[in-house]
Amino acid sequence: MNIILLGPPGAGKGTQAQRLVERHGMRQLSTGDMLRAAVKAGTPIGLQAKAVMDRGELVSDEIVSGLIGEELDAMGPDAGAIFDGYPRTAAQAESLDALLAERGRTLDHVIELEVDEDALVERITGRFTCATCGKGYHDKFEQPQLPGTCDKCGGTEFKRRPDDNAETVRTRLAEYRAKTAPILPIYEARGIVARVDGMADMDDVTKAIEKIVAA
Repeated sequence: MNIILLGPPGAGKGTQAQRLVERHGMRQLSTGDMLRAAVKAGTPIGLQAKAVMDRGELVSDEIVSGLIGEELDAMGPDAGAIFDGYPRTAAQAESLDALLAERGRTLDHVIELEVDEDALVERITGRFTCATCGKGYHDKFEQPQLPGTCDKCGGTEFKRRPDDNAETVRTRLAEYRAKTAPILPIYEARGIVARVDGMADMDDVTKAIEKIVAA
């Protein structure tokens, strides 16, 4: 099974992708992670990507497609793929079709985690973590039991991601809408798009996704 998982930052894609990996033995293909790994490993495509990034330029579709192809080959034919962060353009959607067809694969589902943008901004901007052990908290939804003290390790220092502010989050949401708008109609025409309420409880989101992949 091959799935595209769509949703803006903070929608819970990472959590749901990991659950699909655990339940179905699938492989999450995140283009950002793959680029970093290829650059670090010094693979031929990684060296190409590093040269481009060192010049301050965007990595081309050709390089990204090459990375995807390498990962699909390394996975073997029996493992399913979860595409995260790719495709983002109509051209990349065409490239993905070609990559899958060359390997005897088809795209089964495109699952979008829908969000309420105002609620998502609140969800993201309220996040903070223990500086010692990394346990996550939230201003509204999950405070430490003893104020100022981590429940897990007893640490007293906390931190927030600098980009978890309302302005940055709304910019990322707008960027997501702009990037996904061109590709959704392509897959809607094939009848493979399904939408899930990304604001629901995480376990309920998982159940909804399981229904889709089991159909």
